[in-house]
Parts: sequence; structure tokens; C-alpha cells
Amino acid sequence: MKRIDAIPLLPVLFATCLLYLRCSDDPQPEPTSTEYKDSMKVFIKSISAWAKGINASFLIIPQNGHELITQDGKLQGDPDLQYIQSVDGLGREDLFYGYYNDDEPSPYDFSSETSFYLEKALLNGVRILVTDYCSTPAYIDDSYQTCADSGYISFAADHRDLDNIPVYPSAPYNENSGIINDLENAKNFLYILDPSGFDTKANFINAITGTNYDILITDLFFDEVPYSAGEVSELRDKQNGGKRLVIAYMSIGEAENYRYYWQTEWNENPPSWMKEENPDWPGNFKVEYWDPLWQQIIFGNDSSYLKKIMDAGFDGVYLDIIDAFEYFE
Repeated sequence: MKRIDAIPLLPVLFATCLLYLRCSDDPQPEPTSTEYKDSMKVFIKSISAWAKGINASFLIIPQNGHELITQDGKLQGDPDLQYIQSVDGLGREDLFYGYYNDDEPSPYDFSSETSFYLEKALLNGVRILVTDYCSTPAYIDDSYQTCADSGYISFAADHRDLDNIPVYPSAPYNENSGIINDLENAKNFLYILDPSGFDTKANFINAITGTNYDILITDLFFDEVPYSAGEVSELRDKQNGGKRLVIAYMSIGEAENYRYYWQTEWNENPPSWMKEENPDWPGNFKVEYWDPLWQQIIFGNDSSYLKKIMDAGFDGVYLDIIDAFEYFE
């Protein structure tokens, strides 16, 4: 059982260092090619230390970037226990389906190698959340069963845009009426980032409360309006009387031009830490995630993205674009 009541000292020291850097006007040096992974680890550990300093039970779940699990980023490397202890769960997309194409099995070499990394975290008390992208019922069934056999909880998304509640299976895998207060007891999850198919926020909330998923991962905003603490509390209700965890999505490796923090002048004169647009996701721009100016947008102050998530009463945060280090490497 993973302890979350004690915050490792090293992340706190990292957070302190970052706060010091924010007080400096000097430009921060870019990491060398061997430091990009470590810079992302520092970022995540600092986010965790800051959030858990406010709420010790707040959940930190990075998605992808599984190489960070080991000290040197290599398959045979020793687990990085300081990093592992700073998180409560790890998300992984495309593990068994969707790596090259949706509704297509992922390459065996990728699945087996990635699972080898994930096992190091699993053995140290970290829950693994897998999102596979498949729509053929036989593939969906296999995804859920294979994940369960591996000790993971999972979601088989039939839309890559994560914009719907799947109709198959008709009930969540391992459906239950439990009151889910932590990741350890969760048996399934639902991942919806784009709720535009629902006419209103109320309709979306009603649709979610009509399901029995143990975890909901969703955006802080519905149609650019953040959820209130009362609305997040509603989203916790399962149809069968149980309760679920509600986790907010937040990208920390790319800036998104549809977010509240985007400044109009960035369209013509982007800040120095902003890089090129992601060709696969228009409106998303790579960032130098080690830069204090970007990091202060994400966490560490009352105006930060993470503080807005915490103020809205979410149970945790799902950190995306963790693998941004691959772009710079």
C-alpha cells in the first residue's frame, strides 16, 4: 500500500529551488541532452510537493513518459524511488491497442518493454491507469482482460478524441457500488476531455452521474467555464449510490491557445519558452518545461492552473505531455 502521508524531502528541496529561480530575472540555461528527463522529473516532483503541502491526499498522476520510472531512463535501470514516491499513479496510453492506429493491436515489443517499466512502479505501490484506443468489441474485451491480468486499471476508448461515454461494454469493467476514496480501491475509470457533444454542463453532469465508473478524468473547464466545487461534488456520485474520484486533466509539456492563460500577443510574439506547434494537435505548442516562467503558470501560486484545480475540489490531477522530453532529445 502506497503511503501518501509523508512527502519526500528531495521534492521539497526542488520546489524551494524553483521558487528561488522564479525570483531571479536571469534566463535559465537549457538542459543538456542528458538532462531533459531529469528536468521533467524535477518539474513533476515539485508539482507534487507543492500540491501535497496544501492537501496531502491530493493525487498526482503523470501520463506517459514511462522512461522516467528508472534512474537513467533505461529499461534495465534501477527504479527512481524518489520520483515514484512523488506520484500516486501513472497513466499510459496505447499500451495494448492504438499505438500506430486506433483499433489495432500495439506492437508486442512496445507493449512488453513499456510493461517492464510500469512493473517497477507497480511493485512500489503506484497504480497504473491504461487508456487503450479500440472500438471492436473483441479488442475492447481483450484490452480490459489483459490490463486486469497485469494488475492495471484501464479504459478502452472507442474515440481518440475522448469525447464520449462508450456504449460497449454496457457497464464498466468490474462495475461496483463501492465508495472510492483512493486509487488503490478503484477498479475502472472513464476518460472524457472533450464534452462538446453534451449541450450543457448540467447534461454532462447528469450523463456522468448515470454511470458507475470509479474514476472520472476530465477537464477543469466545460465550454471555458470551470467547474465549481459543488459541481465536482455532483460528479462524484455513481448511479448505484457509490462514490468516485474526480481527476482534472492538465497539460504541462505544451501550451494550449484555448486556455485561460493564453495571451493574445503570443500569437505574433510568443514568449522565449514557447516552441513550435504540435502538428498533430493544432493550437498546442511545445514549451521549455524547465523554464520558471512556464512553471509559474502551472503551479506554485494562487493564480496557477493547479491551484484553480485544487480550489474547484478535484481529487487529483492527470498530468499530460510528460514525454515532452522526447521532442527536445
